[in-house]
Amino acid sequence: MASCLKMTDPVLLTLAGSFSTESSPAQPILQNLALAAVVDGDFLPDEPSKLFHNAAEVDYIAGANDMDGHIFTSLDIPSINSMLVDTPIEDVKTLLASYTKEKGNAGLEEAFSTYSSDWGAKPSRETIKKTAVAVGTDYIFLVPTQAALYMHAKKATTGRTYSYLLTEPNRLGGLTTPYPSWMGCDHMDDLQFVFGKPFATPLGYWPRHRDLSRYMIAYWTNFAKTGNPNQGDSEVPATWPEFKSDGHKYLEIHHNMDKSYVRQKMRMRYVHFWSSVLPSLPSLKTE
Repeated sequence: MASCLKMTDPVLLTLAGSFSTESSPAQPILQNLALAAVVDGDFLPDEPSKLFHNAAEVDYIAGANDMDGHIFTSLDIPSINSMLVDTPIEDVKTLLASYTKEKGNAGLEEAFSTYSSDWGAKPSRETIKKTAVAVGTDYIFLVPTQAALYMHAKKATTGRTYSYLLTEPNRLGGLTTPYPSWMGCDHMDDLQFVFGKPFATPLGYWPRHRDLSRYMIAYWTNFAKTGNPNQGDSEVPATWPEFKSDGHKYLEIHHNMDKSYVRQKMRMRYVHFWSSVLPSLPSLKTE
């Protein structure tokens, strides 16, 4: 089969695949995006988690947006974007069940207990919706990124590690806009600021957005030039500390940021759940 595949036109192989845009809490759209790197022993010689020693001398920045998962979770649970329609708690449970299905009921119970621990007796409509977004954000983006940061920091020799969380609210959040008023920073919201869009099309942005863009451009260009986001030709509003295996410090990026925006142990309870608690549970037996 391998030799046959090597002789087959890759375009034909790609077109022969199927892709469904339908999604639900029971069938999250993420599961339809079956695109992943393959460990072939050549281009990718091993699992990425086992290759960080090769980057021991490489400086590394990684982070997430605080509502990165909204882009996918709002497709799985459309009621998230409605200010007037409740999101059923069962939808949150079903989404969690989809992401923990290899661990069965034990995985679901641990997951729901983790994400509902701060709800109280009667969680608000907003709380339930934000929890659903948090599940997607953590599972798809934030936790894998934090895992990569941990591994890089652990294996680093001269390489420096930097972690961030972008919390600037989405510009489309509000009473008369497509997104709810509590909307945070969605997936890809960072790109407009890194590439200076608020300066290129100023009428579409407020002065605070230009402040944020200036900060992000400064950090990113300093890092590209020196390997340190704090050192370079551009002044920055706060000193970005290195992410170390013991302190887990990161920088919260926001238009209002100052030195008080240095944080520690990003969403540690949830990182611990996905990276330690869930994997430790027994997996369901499959035929």
